Amino acid sequence: MKKRYILPLLALCGIGGASAQTLSQAQKWFNDKQFDKAKPVFQRLVKQAPSNANYNFWYGACCYETGALQESVPYLEKSAERKVINGFLYLSKAYFDLYRFDEAIENLEDHIYWMERKNRDTSDLDTLMNRYRMGARMLRGVENVAVIDSFVVDKKDFLQAYKINEESGKVGLTGESDCTEFINGMKDKKILSHRVPGTNEKALYSSVTLGGDWSVPEKVKGLDDAGSELNYPYINPDGVTLYFAAKGAESLGGYDIFITRYDSDEGSYLKPDNIGFPFNSPFNDYMYAIDDFNNLGWFASDRYQPEGKVCVYVFAPNSSKQVYDYDTTDPGLLTNAAMLNGIRNTWGDADKVRIAKQQLAQVMYGGDEKEKKGDFRFVVDDNAIYHTLSDFHSEDARKKFQQLQQKEKDLQTMNESLVKIRNNYASGNQSLKEKLAPGILDREKRVKELYEEIEKLTLDIRNTEIKKLKNL
Repeated sequence: MKKRYILPLLALCGIGGASAQTLSQAQKWFNDKQFDKAKPVFQRLVKQAPSNANYNFWYGACCYETGALQESVPYLEKSAERKVINGFLYLSKAYFDLYRFDEAIENLEDHIYWMERKNRDTSDLDTLMNRYRMGARMLRGVENVAVIDSFVVDKKDFLQAYKINEESGKVGLTGESDCTEFINGMKDKKILSHRVPGTNEKALYSSVTLGGDWSVPEKVKGLDDAGSELNYPYINPDGVTLYFAAKGAESLGGYDIFITRYDSDEGSYLKPDNIGFPFNSPFNDYMYAIDDFNNLGWFASDRYQPEGKVCVYVFAPNSSKQVYDYDTTDPGLLTNAAMLNGIRNTWGDADKVRIAKQQLAQVMYGGDEKEKKGDFRFVVDDNAIYHTLSDFHSEDARKKFQQLQQKEKDLQTMNESLVKIRNNYASGNQSLKEKLAPGILDREKRVKELYEEIEKLTLDIRNTEIKKLKNL
């Protein structure tokens, strides 16, 4: 099999002394991971000898390492065709970043095969193969979600882009390097990322207050196997659902976003689940937050971004998870949806998108809600935002809105009650916990029902009022 590698090596023999010296320097830069320096040299060499497998590999690898992903592929493909062993490895990485997971798996298998033929250790490739297979599985469950907008910001200031209503809570920095915290809407509980004493790892801690000082943070239970870098927590207003980001065995890229729920019986969180595509990617994805008040979702990602920049995405949350049908959806459309390649492609529900864009515009440019005159703010459509009951033209819509207001009050009361009973549960003995558990479950069920009723009633009010406006 050695003859397979003779041609690329023979190609070096015809190079003059100066060129050979340049090649030697470029190889040194490559081995020292100075890819930006090596890249132009290999680019020139591959133009001089387009069929040289090694030149194609070195230049393709430099393209990949310097962020020119699409440009890297044809050169790495040519090197793999000529059986350059590391060409298979780099090509698998490029395919993975392009969501071509089956091809990534195939090329990594080829790389492992040739490595084993040369009696080289391949055990360190198991983690990479697991990530590729995870990507292939996740592609079968891409969530169909409308992404309304996206904007690139400086990573160090990205939290300033989150315009979340204070009733849904507040996200911010803890003061510890890169660690964030979330304070709930009632301002009596927070969950934060904190370095575990004596280690370089991060974990999540919780703290409570009764209006004075915050209690000493206690490590959140149930997340010990979630990874070594837990950060970017956010708790839904239901007080049960926790989102966070982590790096670990269940992460596709660097940071991935996970969801878990609090088990009041055990006093800890359940095993977290990776929320999948399109929220996660082969890159870093984090700070997933749902603003229930404005019915908007937010998350950040550094996918395909330059150093120091992240993209903040805003989406219209689904009341329950809706996924594309893997077997009937066009593969190109599915991949684009998973990658968020063109957010307009996610705008299937025109009414949902229109209202969400109106909500976002109001959040971004509408100023402080407390300074607005009126009793409330209710978005009907792009052209109508109501602040008083007299704004409604439809008597039926007005009555339904009053029902909506009552349900929102009921929800607030129920959430406040849940917080109190959970605090009693957490500090109580086993007998008290057994007594409180049924009440917690009943309240949690009612909270879920109220969220669904409010969402359904809100849509009904909008449709009723829009129908009336059209007939005026």
